[in-house]
Amino acid sequence: MHARFRLSYPGDKTAAFALDVEAAVPGNGITAIFGHSGSGKTTFLRCVAGLEKPELGELQVKGDIWQSRSVFKPTHKRPLGYVFQESSLFPHLTAKANLDYAIKRSGLPFSSQLYERVLSVMGISQVLPRYPAQLSGGERQRVAIARALLIQPSLLLMDEPLASLDSARKQEILPYLERLRSGFDIPIFYVSHSIDEVAHLADHILVLEQGRLAAQGSLTEVFSRIDLPVRFGEETGVIITGQVAERDSRWHLVRVAFDGGELWVRDGGDALKQSVRIRVLARDVSLALASHQDTSIVNRLESEVVEISRDQDEAMALVRLRLKCGSEYLIARLTQKSVHQLQLQPGKRVWAQIKSVAVVR
Repeated sequence: MHARFRLSYPGDKTAAFALDVEAAVPGNGITAIFGHSGSGKTTFLRCVAGLEKPELGELQVKGDIWQSRSVFKPTHKRPLGYVFQESSLFPHLTAKANLDYAIKRSGLPFSSQLYERVLSVMGISQVLPRYPAQLSGGERQRVAIARALLIQPSLLLMDEPLASLDSARKQEILPYLERLRSGFDIPIFYVSHSIDEVAHLADHILVLEQGRLAAQGSLTEVFSRIDLPVRFGEETGVIITGQVAERDSRWHLVRVAFDGGELWVRDGGDALKQSVRIRVLARDVSLALASHQDTSIVNRLESEVVEISRDQDEAMALVRLRLKCGSEYLIARLTQKSVHQLQLQPGKRVWAQIKSVAVVR
C-alpha cells in the first residue's frame, strides 16, 4: 500500500498547518499512525478516507488506485470502514439493526460465516437486542467496530477508538482489538497518541511530527531508535516479543524467552509457549560492567552499547544508550556522570539490569 499526501491550511504563523507525508505500508496487520496532538494524524486519516482532497494525493490499496493526479474516488466509493472516537451508532436502532445496516450498505453478498466470526471476535452476541443507550462505552465501540467489519472493507480506519473510554473500559476492549488483528486479513490504520495502545496492537508504525513523517517501520525497530525528533519522555523504551517459557506459580512470575536472553515478568495468565509483547522502559534499565549475583534484580542481560545520544527531553544532563541484546535492542537512560564513570562507549560489553516489577505487560 502506498500513500502520498500534501495538504496545507492557510493561516497566520500560529494557526497554519501543512501535511506532507509519503509512506509505504504493509498490506496486512495494524499500522499505527502515532504522534502528539497536532502532528497531523487525523488529517492523514481523513485524506486516506477521501474526506480531505489534498493538493497532491496518491493512494493505492491492494493494487486499486483510489487517488492519483487523474483519479479521485469519493469516500462512498472507497471500500473502507471507519471507526471514530465516538461509536456513532444510530441511536434509534438496536445493535443488530446497526449491523444489518452495514450489511446492506456493503453492496456485497452476505456471508453468514463472516457475520458469526465478527460476533465472536467482538464478543457482542449477547448485546444484539439492546439499543446504544443500553450499552456500556466499551460495548458500543465493539458494535461500531463490528459494523465497520461487516461492510467488508479493503481497509479499516480507526481514529483513536479508545479516546472516549475511561481506563477500565480501555483495558476491557484491548483484548478484542488484539483478536481483531489476528482474526481478519484486513489492513488497519490505527490513529493514537497512546504508546500503551500502540505497543499492544501495532505491527507497523508511522510517526508524525508537525505534519511530517519522522519515522516508519516495524514497531520494534522504530521504538528502539534513539535518534527520533519526537519526544517520548518517561515513555521512552522498547518493545520485545518473546515466548512464555516457564511459569513460577509460587512467585507469580513467568519467564519470557527471546533471541538474546530471557526476562522474568509478572504472570499475566498467558499459556506456556504463547507469544507475548513486553515493554522495557529506558528509565528502568541500569547498567553494570559485571553480572552481579548479590542484588534483588533477577533480570540481567549481557548487551553491547551500539549508540549513545544526548537526551533532549530533560533539563538535566541525561544520556540515552542503545544496547544490542541478541537480535533485540534495549534503551537505557543514564546521567552523563554514570556514562563517564563506567567509561561507556559504542562497542563496550555491559550487563543490563531490569526489575521484574518494572516490565510493562
